[in-house]
Amino acid sequence: MTDRDEPTGALVRPYAVTRGRTRPRMEIALESLVETTVRGRTAVNHEYGYSREQQYIVTLCDGRLQSLAEIAARMRLPLGVARVLIADMAADGLVAVYEPTSFDEKDDAVGTELLERVLSGLRRL
Repeated sequence: MTDRDEPTGALVRPYAVTRGRTRPRMEIALESLVETTVRGRTAVNHEYGYSREQQYIVTLCDGRLQSLAEIAARMRLPLGVARVLIADMAADGLVAVYEPTSFDEKDDAVGTELLERVLSGLRRL
């Protein structure tokens, strides 16, 4: 998928992307990290019935963790829409969602990096 194929919120109404749903199947924090699973990589590339948005998320999160905020920013979609998409994909086993945890002093550098990534994603919104 190229940048030209990137789905944008300006072209598709948010309610169409989520099929009219406004509530996610599971709660996902803004700073939660998302990663494509092996099933997601295989299913989206070899099966029919997956949306362009789902295909893009699989590609975006394949091999690198992305926060919910970053995904929403890159797709130019409202956070609520991205949250519904990610929750659906997680329920189907296409992506893994890693919820934030509390950091101790040893993990301070990791926590700072995570917060910087989330802030960067929010700025892109």
